Amino acid sequence: MSTRARKRWHVSYRAIYASRAMGSLIVSKTDCNENDNSQSVTSLLHSSSATASFAVDGSDISQLGIQDNSPQNIFVPNVDRQALMNIVKNKDMEALNELGGVEGVASSLGTIFDNGILDNDQYINKRRDMFGSNTCIEIPQKGFLYFVHDALKDITILILLALAALSFGFGFGIKHGKWTGWYDGLGIFIAVLIVVVCCALRDLKQEIEFHNLSKFSEDKKIEVIRGGRRKEISVFDVVVGDIVLLKIGDQVPADGLFINGHSLQVDESSITGESMPIQIDSTENPFLLSGSKVLDGYANMLVTSVVTNADSAGLMCPPSSCSSTNPTTLQDHLDKIASSVEKVGLIVAYVFLLVMGIRYFTGNTTDEDGNSEYHGSKTDAHEVVTGVVKFVATAVATTVVAGPKGLHMAFKLTLACFVKTMITDQAFIRNLSACETIGFATTICTDKTGILTMNQMKVVEFWLGQDLIVPSNNITPSVRELFYQGVAVNTTGSIYKPVSGSEPEFSGSPTEKAILSWASLELGLDMDKLKSDYKVLRVKTFNSEKKKSGVLLRKNVESTMYVHWKGAAEMVLEKCSSYHDSDGTVKSLDEDARSKIEKIIEGMAASSLRCIAFAHRQISEEEMEYTDDNKTQPKLKEDGLTLLGVVGLKDPCRPGVKQAVETCKSAGVAIKLITGDNIFTAKAIATECGILEPHDQQIDGEVIEGAEFRNYTDEQRMKKIDNIRVMARSSPSDKLLMVQCLKQRGHVVAATGDGINDAPTLLEANIGISMRIQGTEVAKQSSDAVIHDNFASIVKTVSWGRSIYSRIQNFIQFQLTVNVTALAINFFAAVSLGEIPFTAAQLLWVNLIMDILGALALLTERPSHDELMYKPPLPGQMEPLITSSMWRNILAQSVYQITILLILNFKDTIYFWEWLG
Repeated sequence: MSTRARKRWHVSYRAIYASRAMGSLIVSKTDCNENDNSQSVTSLLHSSSATASFAVDGSDISQLGIQDNSPQNIFVPNVDRQALMNIVKNKDMEALNELGGVEGVASSLGTIFDNGILDNDQYINKRRDMFGSNTCIEIPQKGFLYFVHDALKDITILILLALAALSFGFGFGIKHGKWTGWYDGLGIFIAVLIVVVCCALRDLKQEIEFHNLSKFSEDKKIEVIRGGRRKEISVFDVVVGDIVLLKIGDQVPADGLFINGHSLQVDESSITGESMPIQIDSTENPFLLSGSKVLDGYANMLVTSVVTNADSAGLMCPPSSCSSTNPTTLQDHLDKIASSVEKVGLIVAYVFLLVMGIRYFTGNTTDEDGNSEYHGSKTDAHEVVTGVVKFVATAVATTVVAGPKGLHMAFKLTLACFVKTMITDQAFIRNLSACETIGFATTICTDKTGILTMNQMKVVEFWLGQDLIVPSNNITPSVRELFYQGVAVNTTGSIYKPVSGSEPEFSGSPTEKAILSWASLELGLDMDKLKSDYKVLRVKTFNSEKKKSGVLLRKNVESTMYVHWKGAAEMVLEKCSSYHDSDGTVKSLDEDARSKIEKIIEGMAASSLRCIAFAHRQISEEEMEYTDDNKTQPKLKEDGLTLLGVVGLKDPCRPGVKQAVETCKSAGVAIKLITGDNIFTAKAIATECGILEPHDQQIDGEVIEGAEFRNYTDEQRMKKIDNIRVMARSSPSDKLLMVQCLKQRGHVVAATGDGINDAPTLLEANIGISMRIQGTEVAKQSSDAVIHDNFASIVKTVSWGRSIYSRIQNFIQFQLTVNVTALAINFFAAVSLGEIPFTAAQLLWVNLIMDILGALALLTERPSHDELMYKPPLPGQMEPLITSSMWRNILAQSVYQITILLILNFKDTIYFWEWLG
């Protein structure tokens, strides 16, 4: 049978099946399991006497609240799931055609292109039960016993346990009718046991935290079509049959097929290793693989398999970046400090061991009764072992106390507090080094939209030619029709009108939603009708360099074609040679008219409005030009356009952003606004947010455009970089260049970004920060931190980064003081008196209390953000962690404690007071 005949047979079968809406569906899970999912999961029994329609697995549709008996609701998946998964994975176009193409697969999966699948929880759950859920197979968490075993691998702990056993075994003796000598051994054992348990509990808690962070980082939001409307859902809620809307920067959530779209390019390097972008279309390559990233264009995708049954499942389940074992800068500092102190402790322990050994075997040590402990060959072996174990255990305990292992626990505890606090503020730290690096930040390069502003656009002005149109619907029908075309077709948004007659719902970016809302509610746009009247021939998606998007369309009943462009007002205006007046008349755009319209745009921008211009051109078949690489793909004319009009969108500043900017200034952190808006809008927003003062706008070099900055010589850039406060009309490459120059000047730079083109900047900056809501997946994966879309969140992150440094310094000062004191007391007492004031058990208990209770007291206290943010930035990352003032405090406090304790040790308490008198 030929492919075409087979396709006709499939279509006929589905038509007959749809007409026979009465039937029953029997799911045979047993057969499905026995045949390894290679056979159809359902059987259809047609019966003329059947009285009920059934859904996916035979459930009565009426019980699901579904009134429509369309094929979408009572579909039978008549395609082998494993075979379909292999078709997508292997990109087998021939096998796909045998199934009837994308349309045939969609019909088999019960999906209607325009409406998607039903938006019903029970119906979705039944699909999930049949096809699997879009969630990873979780790696089992490590249990408590694992961490106990891991803690016991420490050689010091093992030596202490051995010495505790020896002390406990050989320390028994009978004096005055009582068993004595086992106290030290039991004390050491209990102290070691508590240390091991506390370390295990600490590591277990950290494992749980990282597991929760991993889930948080993997939970992405995507848009799907269900029940005829666009809605945002979690990537974990995607099911087979869903229609997913993809745009630039998204990550493909599951394996699927391209339905429709324009200029879709994806990056499959993480899957296939192919570094070149892959072009996706409906004829040659409609296959989309889970984990690939959208580089350009937009599309609707049919989900054919979810990650639980796709070979590429692991791509959607990456390990949390927070669990990275790479040491951070602060950890390196702590490791060096710990290593240095441990070396000193080992030297002291060796000297102590040597002195105590010499004193013991030369008979210079005495017991409680004042008798010599060693009498040569007359000494019992049991007593020799007991004596040796006693001072060896003390020497080992000395090394334990000397080694500041509490520093590592302090670091992890501080980071845990930091990360947990950030999550409550809807911020996720992807790279642990960012926790500390953000505290060193001297400059923040920030975007405008969504960070300084609320990203809630609204059209507040509409200019047609040189006239302000109030109300907006006061325009001629011919111009209104052109606006309908430019708004409804040249957009990635959509309008959903509920059957109930309530207010329409607008989807898309904030800018698209604002324009669609204005066109629908004020101009009377019927988007569905207009789209059905026109055929889209070519689409140019929004480009961050050109800052505009275009579309070529043709009316179904005409041969005339129209090019529509929409974008930044001055970018579109420079391509126009004529404009529509308020009465609909087309006039030539001479120098005088161009100058007046430019002033109108400047005035709107000075009022902090985002200016979007619409332009069009009518072309005939003879004027059509085609691209050089594809003679069937038409070009979009960009010159000789007619300006339709300009809309001004207001995006109010976020509450509290001015105070946050002032806080940064008081902390010595410079703020640089880098935006794609024109220079007038950028100035207005910067002034409103407090980045610029009114008098600053007159200072040369404070406000520049991206083109001016990139045209500077290297010397000019390095000379002027510190003075720049605002860079308007910037491209992603300008932002990257700004970050590179600032780093060369010695700044620690935090940079924000949300688009796919911001990825290089986020990677280059010392701290890359992406936006949780508006940020694309590419931007998030390139960043060190994902925060809530608010500048105040950045300021809070900076203050917490500073608190990490401050907390660690406080704990270092506390621990080193105790370490130095304990080492000196035992060493001096052993050398001079041959006695040790602290036994091994006592030293371990001091270390235990210091590490655990001291850390909890010093590291869990909430920092004073006001105090931290009124200090200059922290010293550079190469500066010593222990400052000169800290050394002064440590030495002064240690000398004081050593002096008092040695006096108490050398003098009996009574004689001590007499001596003082």
